Formats: sequence, C-alpha cells, structure tokens
Amino acid sequence: MELSKLSISHEELKSYGYSEEVLPKTAETRDWGVYNYVTVWMGAVHNLMSYMTVAGFFVLGLSVPQVLWAVMTAAIIVSIGYVLNGYAGTKYGIGYSMLLRSSFGVKGSIIPAICRGLIAGVVFFGTKTIIGAQSFNVIFTKIFPGYMDLLPGFDFLGLDFPTLLSFVILWLITVGLFLGGMKILSLFSKWSSPIIYIFIVGAAIWAINVAGGFGPIFAYVPAKPIENWLVFIACVSALVSNWGGPIVNIADLTQRAKTPKAPLVGLPLGMIVSYILFAITSVGLLVGTQIAFGLTNFDIVAAIDQIGNPVAVIILLLALNIGSTSYVVFGNLLPSGLQMTALFPKVFSVKSAAIVTAILGTIILPWKLVNGTAALYMFYSFIGSMYGPITGIMLVSFFMERKRKLDLSAIYVKPGENGEYKNGFNMTACGVLIVSFIITLSGAFLPNVIVLATISKSAFISGLIISSVLYALCYKLNKPSINEKRETLAKVS
Repeated sequence: MELSKLSISHEELKSYGYSEEVLPKTAETRDWGVYNYVTVWMGAVHNLMSYMTVAGFFVLGLSVPQVLWAVMTAAIIVSIGYVLNGYAGTKYGIGYSMLLRSSFGVKGSIIPAICRGLIAGVVFFGTKTIIGAQSFNVIFTKIFPGYMDLLPGFDFLGLDFPTLLSFVILWLITVGLFLGGMKILSLFSKWSSPIIYIFIVGAAIWAINVAGGFGPIFAYVPAKPIENWLVFIACVSALVSNWGGPIVNIADLTQRAKTPKAPLVGLPLGMIVSYILFAITSVGLLVGTQIAFGLTNFDIVAAIDQIGNPVAVIILLLALNIGSTSYVVFGNLLPSGLQMTALFPKVFSVKSAAIVTAILGTIILPWKLVNGTAALYMFYSFIGSMYGPITGIMLVSFFMERKRKLDLSAIYVKPGENGEYKNGFNMTACGVLIVSFIITLSGAFLPNVIVLATISKSAFISGLIISSVLYALCYKLNKPSINEKRETLAKVS
C-alpha cells in the first residue's frame, strides 16, 4: 500500500469551509511512527473499566484459563479491527468523520458520526470518569482518613459529597489534559505507558505471590461454572465493545501515519503485548486476592486496597487512572471533537466540542449506569449495537464496494453539494445500520426471545456480522451510475 497524494490543494478545501482538523493530512503532518502506535493504547489497556469487565467474567462463571482465552481472543479481534478499519485513514490521510461520507453519504454520515462522536463519547466519558472518581475516593482516604465523612447526608442526585468532589477533580484533570493539545497528548501517551507498566507488573507479582503462586490461581474454580459456551462469546464481545469506539474511529489516528507500516505493525503489537500483561495482571489481582484474603466479590479497587501499603495503593490506583484518562482523551474526547467539528464547523472547534461532550457526560448521571455487573453489560450491549454495525458497513463499503479506492472530491464537496448520492444519503447503508442496530439491541428488551437475547449478549460481534452480510447483499442496489463511476475511478487509479 502506498500513501495517496491529494489531487486538490488544502487552500481550495479550506475555501469550501472545512477546518484544518478535518482536512487530509499532508506528508508534513503525518508524524506518527511505529512507536507511537505501539504505545498509544499500552497504558490505556490498564484502565479500571477493563478490569471491572474481567471481574464480571468471573462473576459469570468463567474459569481462569477461560478468562485468559477470552482476554486474548478479544485482543486479536480488536487488533484486526484496527488494521482493517485503519487502512483507508492511512492511505488517504483522512479521519473517521470524513471517511464516513464515503460509506454513508455526505449527509448520511451524520447518523454514525453522532452515534460515535456524541452519544457513545458522552456515555463513555461519564462512565469512565465516575469509575475513576470512585478509585480517587480510596486514594484520598489513604491521604485524609476522614475524607469519606465529609458533609454527611449530602446528596446530589444520588451522589455523596466525597465522590462528587473526586468526580469534579478527575473531570478537570481529563479535560485540562485534552485542552493541552496534540503535542501534550502525544507526550503523555509516550511516557505514561512505561510508568503504568512498572506499577502494574509490581501489582501482578505481589498478587500472585500472596496467592501462593500460579498453581493455586489456575486451580481456582468458580462457584457456578458456565454451562453454555455462548457466555464465553458474550464475554469476548463485551471486552471488544470496550474498544469498539477506537475500532470505529481508528482512522483519526492512522491518518497521522508516516508510513503504511507504522499502524500495521504498531497497533497489533501494542494491543496484543499489552493484553498479555493485562490478562496476567487482572487474573492475578482478582483471583489472587480472592484466594489470599477471602474477598466475597471481584472488586478491582477492593483487591488493590488489600496491598496494605498506603503508598503502593495510591500509586497503583493513580497508574490505572492514568490509563483510564489516556483512553478517555484519545478514545472519546478526541473523536467527539473531530466528529462534531466536521458536522458543525461554524459552531464547534475540536476543543469546544470536547468540552460539550464532557459536560453532557456529567448531565447523564453516569453513576447510575455502572452500579453492578448487569448494568455494565447492558451498557456494552447498547454501545456494541452501534459500533458493530457501523464497523461492518465501513469495512464492506471500502474493501468490497469501492475496492479500496476513494474519490476525495465526492467526500470534500462544496457547500450545498451532496457528493455522489443525489440527496446526500446512502440509503442502503443508513437502512442497514438502523436494521442491524434494532436486531442487535432488541434482545436486551426481549430476553424471552432466545435468538435475539443471544445476539444481544454478543452485540458488537453480532452487529458487525449482521451489518456486513446485509450491506454486502444490498450495496449493489445503489444507483448504477455511482457504481460505474467507481469502476472508472478504479481503472484510473
């Protein structure tokens, strides 16, 4: 694969009203190499929500080997998603918001852009920030023993004062980091990962040691082992859904690639290596503390608190929060900012859109969304029902329908123009997205319909398969003139 060169100048595209953030990246602005892609998610993998998800695996009855297989299977699926869906961004230097126009049409792209950039971005920001705030409670309690007793009786829409204060502090840190700009973010990603790994490795060694070694950990038997292999698939899908957002908008990062090799090697290497350590650490901490201290539930914060040394607990929780913050910034605020800027360039800048996302992420009262394993997996079912279908349509559109060739003039159109679709909508793609979303999510509300319930439990994977098959069967329903234009473009290219 070679990097595609622009046939139209940036100056002309800017005259159409496009902001610098959504324009195709030039050779001068493609500044990410293999190391950037290796490290971008390495720290983010070790976030509290991922550990909570794995804790749910044990609650559902998976054994230690099954959990390890589930984690590594998810890592491989996510890596494949990164490589395939990031291909177009690498080749053409365009981000997710503009890439959507090739699949859904200039106007139709608004639907998946809002799903990823606003709805999912808002929900993910809120849930990850409240989970981080709960861990901040532990940190502040270690420093100020009376922290959780501040303003007893205070209640803000179901939130006590200490947790509210922790939430506000983490909110300000996360948003402030994002407002620092891409150079600060790249520097943060580059140096935060090694710091996180030092303490994560230490925690894993400690947990395995207090449990008596790997033997007792692998011998652990859940109280109620799973009896249906579909539970395993649902667990894999839940962890994939946790990374479904970055899979969908990975072009926002691959558009910065110096060479095609950089994301092709860096993203899978960083994800798989990180998940090997994540698998060992999550199993060691969750099961090791269960064996050593007789914890009655799989609570990652409670598990870390068993370390006993206040300094070690504080440092480790801070390290996990660095991972969570990295994920929120790169995986949620950045995509939200880019999507909303592309949709409403006269209203938003990337930074102002990200601030709106953070504010909305608070207004939805996220502390009510993560109050147990059932709520967490319902959340994954919801976002997976959006991410899976969007990804499936994008992949089939680029690789099958367009044969890896894009016409940028049909993407970056002049004001008032609709691109290659007469009304600006690829009605086939929009229809498939809606149908796939309804089918995939309906099982969450119709649990007695076995087929739909099964599909819903593995929402991301099911949604991706359903949308891929439907769009592959239906994309030829688009106007013949459009298909002829693509064939001509392919011959010219």
